[in-house]
This record gives sequence, C-alpha cells and structure tokens, in this order.
Amino acid sequence: MALDNGNLCILTGNANPELAKRIADHIGVNLCDAYVGHFNNGETQVMISESIRGKDIFIIQPTSQPVNDNLMELLIMTDACKRASAHSITGVVPYYAYARQDRKTRGREPISAKLVANLMETAGLTRVVTVDLHAGQIQGFFDLPVDHLAAAPVIANYFRAQNFEDIVVVSPDLGGVTRARILADHLHAPIAIIEKRRPKPGYAEVMNLIGDVEGKTAIMIDDIVDTAGSLCEGAKALKKLGAKRIFASCSHAILSDPAVQRINESCIEKLIITDTIAQPPEKQSPKLVTLSMAGPIADVIMRIQSHRSVSQLFR
Repeated sequence: MALDNGNLCILTGNANPELAKRIADHIGVNLCDAYVGHFNNGETQVMISESIRGKDIFIIQPTSQPVNDNLMELLIMTDACKRASAHSITGVVPYYAYARQDRKTRGREPISAKLVANLMETAGLTRVVTVDLHAGQIQGFFDLPVDHLAAAPVIANYFRAQNFEDIVVVSPDLGGVTRARILADHLHAPIAIIEKRRPKPGYAEVMNLIGDVEGKTAIMIDDIVDTAGSLCEGAKALKKLGAKRIFASCSHAILSDPAVQRINESCIEKLIITDTIAQPPEKQSPKLVTLSMAGPIADVIMRIQSHRSVSQLFR
C-alpha cells in the first residue's frame, strides 16, 4: 500500500525540533504549522495553524530535559489533536523519561514509568514509537500498540566503517547483556561483561570482568549515559585489564554534570551517541560522535502510515 503523504502530519514540540525536521525531510513532507510555547504565567500553549481533521498525526517529542516541560508539551499537543478530530495520534518518543522508575525497589516508591504511560493514553495517543527503552517490559504498561526500535544497527554501521580488528563488545553491567549481544551479533564479535555493584545511587564499583579484553578494541554499549560515572569507571577497569583501545556508545546521552568533563578526562577515545536527545552547545565535546535515528524512525512512520509490517525493520 502506497504512502498517503496528504493524510500524514508531523508535529514537533520544543524537545528536539532538529530531529523532527530530519525525519520530515527523510519522508518528504513539511512539518505541520503549529506553535508550541508558553503563556505569560508559564503554562504550555499550543496552537495548530492548519486543519488536521481526519489526518494521521505523528508528534515527535522525546521527554528529555526539561523532562516535565517536554512531557506536558506532548500531552497538550495530543489533546489538541484529539479535539481537532485527528484520525490517529502517534507519539514518537525517542527517549522515554522516567523509564528507570519501572518497578518498586523499596516501600512507598512510585512506578513513574507506568504513570507516564497512563498519562499518554489518557491524553489521547493511539500508538507510541520509541527507541531503546531502559526496560523492555515498559511496552506492557501501555494498552495500545508500541513500536520499540533499537539503535544498535545504526551504531553497528558506524563501527563497521572504522574497520577495527579484534573487537570485543562490553556490557557495563549484567542488565545490559542482551543489548551488548545484539551489537556483538551485528559486528560478529564476542562479548564481555562488567560485574559491578552500586553502594549508593550515582556511584558504581567494578567488581569483576567476565570475558577477555586483553589486547583488543573494547566497545562499551549502554542505553543511557547520565553522569557517566559508571561508564568511565568501567573504561578504567578495561584499561587495567589490558584493552588496547576503548570506545563507548549509547542510545540516549543525557550527560548531566559532570558527564562531559568525566568523558573528556577518561581513557575513552570516542563516545558514540544518537540524536534522540538534543545536545546544547555546552555539552559538546571532541570525543562525542552523534549518529541520527531520523532514518529508522522515518521508515517506521512510513510503514505505519501505509499499513505495512514494522517488525520487518527489526530483522
């Protein structure tokens, strides 16, 4: 079934308009004419300047920092589209905030990832597209279709082009083994696993390494790099264990202070990130390499719009 460009409308909030523009360019459409800003009292204001009645809306809005502002923009844009009689409303949320709060680990804790899913559904989303959820089971928090993309193929293409020899893909913890295995399969490389413990939030202590990194080019992969403490400690341990070169990669670069400083001072040669989260000038570094997820996201949008299988893209 052919793509119906006339019935497709791409909206963007303020979280990552550059990514939205790249996605629209890849599809061959213009962004929908809309204003997303604030009233004088700080409340979010949304004005859609063209008719979207009966159209299939795709709202590009990662819920990155400022998290709550960007989340409210997504919810209010969704409500505006619903009240304007849109046919369907897909939330394209490359980075899903609160994903690390997906379960209770102690008494009187919220499960914020589930609350966010409830808010999106209540606002009126009919579908969600996202990239590398911190916990895959968050898909089950929704009672609507969720298309869960992986950044690993894009990251693998970058490393294949470097023609490195003796690669080993390293998971920075036991929970990331599946993600490391996917990248390793793309690169036809073995994996190693860093075993660590967290004595307190934001601090990680390397305990052991499962696998062999001596004399090899180590590629660490994670879904999120926040303060980069765990990443840099892992790189330091790999260096001590004889890794020849050390690279790192992640889907979502939050880079909270002092992440950039830690990365610049670390033995990591390059940190490969994607553009799911927009990076302001103060977070730029010569060690950062940014790859775009616009192509894969655009492909998913076109398949959804033309009622073709999305799962074929994951093979």
